[in-house]
Amino acid sequence: MTLKPPFNTIPAWLIDMDGVIYRGAKVLPGAAEFIQTLREQGQSFLFLTNNATKTPEQSVQRLAGMGIEVQPRDVFSSALATASHLTDVFPPPRRVLVLGGPGIQAAVCEAGYDVVTRAEEAEIVVNDLDQDVTYAKLAEAALAIGAGRPWIATNADPSLPTERGNLPGTGSLIALLSATTGREPEVIGKPETRIFEQALARLGAAAPDTVMVGDRLTTDILGGHQAGLKTLCVLTGIATRAEAEAYDPRPDWIIPDLEAILNP
Repeated sequence: MTLKPPFNTIPAWLIDMDGVIYRGAKVLPGAAEFIQTLREQGQSFLFLTNNATKTPEQSVQRLAGMGIEVQPRDVFSSALATASHLTDVFPPPRRVLVLGGPGIQAAVCEAGYDVVTRAEEAEIVVNDLDQDVTYAKLAEAALAIGAGRPWIATNADPSLPTERGNLPGTGSLIALLSATTGREPEVIGKPETRIFEQALARLGAAAPDTVMVGDRLTTDILGGHQAGLKTLCVLTGIATRAEAEAYDPRPDWIIPDLEAILNP
């Protein structure tokens, strides 16, 4: 395994955000320079994130505040992948109980669904990280899931890396609802192959020509490997070097941060 990928020869990149570009409100070393260099060299890239709490427009604003200028089309989240899956399997109009924030709420609404808040009204339950979660919201979701409604989760990440440490992620809410109902959701985001296929189609790239850059072994690295991509693990988020080196499948490359990829 070489220390880092042959940067200039890779035509396309899928890039995770939390733990790779930033941790909470803190931009990580080399992130802005990495994206700028990709633009200058004409290399294609797409942010591929399991974090569905924000719309692409909100993500663009957040990145701009960190000195990274991109467009909404450069961001593909598990919220967008979930909305696409919904339209394929449960075409609108239908009533969807959404446990989650603005990103998944907007994606479901824009796909033509009616978002409801009561279990009795719901035909489908969509589960994401809700950073304003209440017992009442959890109760309505649990009642709908317990009644047999289809249950779809944007992702199953157990934690969310921030500058203060790891916070509960969507997977934490899934665990609570699963313990209550005895059911498991259908998961759409990384490491599921479908989100990688959707991202590659949007990027217009082939899997063998693309590198997945991520910090979480069980989503970014496993999912990228299963989808036929090369994988680059960045040690600014969840994984440690020891964990990355011992993981199967092992990342193709492991670097401390994005700054390292730019250094000769």
